[in-house]
Amino acid sequence: MIGRLRGILEIKKPPFIMLDVNGVGYELQVPMSTFYELPDIGKSITLLTHLVVREDAHLLFGFFQEKERTLFKSLIKLSGVGPKMALTILSGMEVSYFLQCVENREISILVRLPGIGKKTAERLIVEMAGRLSMTAEEADFSTKILNSPGVESSLSTPREEAVSALIALGYKPQDANRVIASLKGDNLSSEELIRQALQTLYSPKIAGRL
Repeated sequence: MIGRLRGILEIKKPPFIMLDVNGVGYELQVPMSTFYELPDIGKSITLLTHLVVREDAHLLFGFFQEKERTLFKSLIKLSGVGPKMALTILSGMEVSYFLQCVENREISILVRLPGIGKKTAERLIVEMAGRLSMTAEEADFSTKILNSPGVESSLSTPREEAVSALIALGYKPQDANRVIASLKGDNLSSEELIRQALQTLYSPKIAGRL
């Protein structure tokens, strides 16, 4: 099992990245909370990892924080929750806020995430209850997304990269294009567009119209 990687960041195409580890390129998928904290291309980073083995592929996922990896590993053990949905959950809300939703049985909040209907949300609440605990220092019950450094786009424009990232996270193409087009600002970076888009898609008023 690959538990940690230290290498040079070569590619950033959310939610995918590539690390050069002693000449070997490792492709990873990361939640947006980790993506926002990535350094510039060419910089060295260390990520905690989890390897998912399937019949047709070996998928490697990376995380800056242990609590994110712990939640990811717990989520993919649940019936009907695969790595893609787990990544979407971690990208849409902070770990502490997700745990609060589980504890308070906030089904109406969980169903705003793509791919999670009422039945899935109910199953998440039932099966996740009591699985994870957090210290008082970790419990920051906020939906805000972490501030981030600049990202170098591998697509033609930051807006195209942002749309691609939202689609990869499970949002419908028409919804991804619509929310990115609605964001104001000509000089926004791709990660700032993604951050604002996730906040917008997570808004009850917006979510009800999509």
